Amino acid sequence: VICLCSAFSDLQGIKTNAKRDGDDWILNGSKVFITNGYLADVVIVVAVTDPAAKSPAHGISLFIVEAGMPGFSKGRKLKKMGFKAQDTAELFFEDVRLPAAQLLGTVNKGFFMLMKELPQERLLIASLSQSGAEFVFEETRQYVKARKAFGHTLSNLQTIQHRLAEMKTDLCVSRAFVDQCLEMLNEGRLDSETASMAKYWVSDLFNKIAYQGVQLHGGWGYMWEFPVCKAYVDARLQPIYGGANEIMKELIARSIFKS
Repeated sequence: VICLCSAFSDLQGIKTNAKRDGDDWILNGSKVFITNGYLADVVIVVAVTDPAAKSPAHGISLFIVEAGMPGFSKGRKLKKMGFKAQDTAELFFEDVRLPAAQLLGTVNKGFFMLMKELPQERLLIASLSQSGAEFVFEETRQYVKARKAFGHTLSNLQTIQHRLAEMKTDLCVSRAFVDQCLEMLNEGRLDSETASMAKYWVSDLFNKIAYQGVQLHGGWGYMWEFPVCKAYVDARLQPIYGGANEIMKELIARSIFKS
């Protein structure tokens, strides 16, 4: 488990800090929206170690914190709209003494270590969104083939056929892009801008497909017992975590105007 949140999409706005005390570090701060934070035995905490650095990015380090360390406590499990299978928690650090060995990597290089891994994380979210959207499409396809109304199945209605045709086309286009990004990742060529495009585009598409899936299920799509209802709720998180899609667009725009 890695503890980023407190600044949300703004990694350079992190408030949790660690100060040297001899050979040790003293960690103070809190984190919120930590996935699996309640059950975690070990967490990697992002903290400011040099507030006077030439830029915030040059003053961030990573620390390994273990459950049971004095001063490290876990708050309540947050009640989420979706993603019920995993907990999301608040974590608190009050004068947690960390030996030098708990520093992960090089001091003040944590931001750059994170940035190196973020494209892979964002592609992972794109891949999850793609598979989720394809699942909703298949559930919807099967439903309209079986559901009868006006004397025949919904799949005989041209408006339903056209809606499914649009969904299928969107999914094929997005899958081609995700597959291309996976190839780039395997070859070490996936950059932040391309990963941001994949994350933003496919997570938005998942929400679009989930919305249509619920609509085409009619009233049953609003019932928890139907998978499309659960998928609709879970889809809503995809444009938020791993960096909000508004931030993804900022990163893409920055690359467009880079000299």
